Amino acid sequence: MDVKKIVLAYSGGLDTSVILKWLAEEYKCPVIAYAADVGQTEDWDAVREKGMATGAEKVIISDLKEEFVSDYIFPAFRSNAIYEGSYLLGTSLARPIIGKEQVRIAHQEGADAVSHGATGKGNDQVRFELAYLGIDPSLKIIAPWRFWDLNSRKKLVEFAKEHNIPVPTTKKNPYSSDENLLHISFEGGLLEDPWNEPDEDMFKLTVAPEHAPDTPTYLEIDFENGNPVALDGERLAPLPLFTRLNQLAGSNGIGRLDLVENRFVGMKSRGVYETPGGTLLRAAHRDLETITMDREVMRIRDSLIARYAELIYNGFWFSPERELLQTTMDASQKTVNGTVRMKLYKGNCIPVGRKSEQSLYQESFATFEEDEVYNQADAGGFIRLNGLRLQIQAMQNKGR
Repeated sequence: MDVKKIVLAYSGGLDTSVILKWLAEEYKCPVIAYAADVGQTEDWDAVREKGMATGAEKVIISDLKEEFVSDYIFPAFRSNAIYEGSYLLGTSLARPIIGKEQVRIAHQEGADAVSHGATGKGNDQVRFELAYLGIDPSLKIIAPWRFWDLNSRKKLVEFAKEHNIPVPTTKKNPYSSDENLLHISFEGGLLEDPWNEPDEDMFKLTVAPEHAPDTPTYLEIDFENGNPVALDGERLAPLPLFTRLNQLAGSNGIGRLDLVENRFVGMKSRGVYETPGGTLLRAAHRDLETITMDREVMRIRDSLIARYAELIYNGFWFSPERELLQTTMDASQKTVNGTVRMKLYKGNCIPVGRKSEQSLYQESFATFEEDEVYNQADAGGFIRLNGLRLQIQAMQNKGR
């Protein structure tokens, strides 16, 4: 492959540090190390220094936090996106924004190739490359893990030592993890056996529920068109608001998840996740919908959630079908305006109150007391009509 310049999605860890050096040697061309700040805890000065020391022509660090919350997290949560009933798509939502920025940098720097450090077994290779293809298919894609001979951790470490690249892995941190504003994930190590319980000292964003405060925390979240806009009456921009939700939920032990999921490439994978603010936000959002969304609109919308989430998980954020579904999801949110009061207590986030000027709930309709809006005698005909097919079926069965 004839390559003039490469932009590498770079984290500063063992894999991408080795890839950075390997690309420069293999293709004999400049390599730009690009790191995306999507809210992970990181010493960015150290990342920049290590990238330059490892042979990068340039290190570019892009702050994507605000865009990540407003243009990726919030649209997904307007849609109540959840994969296989429990996963809130923390890694899946970060990959398309990272890939989009990587393509932008390639254009800015005159690069004709992009590269990533995802392995040939995982989902991220698909997510990165579908993002590249969905934005600029003319860029060449280099995925070293799929064809180089450094196909084990031992070989990576040996290569790193030969090229004076610091090896960050230790026995005290045996997990593979991915962190961003929405979550942190853990895979590998003892977690590869799904019978093993995670070590408590592994968790970073949440306290153990049993160690959470003994007094519940109450808070109110205001929504407009399905988006959270205020916390306890204080209007906040998306990033500080979501950051605050993370802090409140995490301190109350909310957002831990341990599951075995189905990867897009076909195998099952065990992962442990912390998604504190997202868990809280989804619970509050769904609760507000119960009083503001029409029943039939909700049924249609809910029937699309699994497909929408699957598209994101599989890497099709920039696909026309995801955009079509997003338009539908957002249309359903026009009436989702109001306030939800939440009770946070030892790993639980419980809606305990909701109100909206567009509420479809009317106490005068639902009351068990006397009312003037509902004739109970009408229910007889309603039941008979709905039961007609059951009556015919029963007659047929009796006849047999």
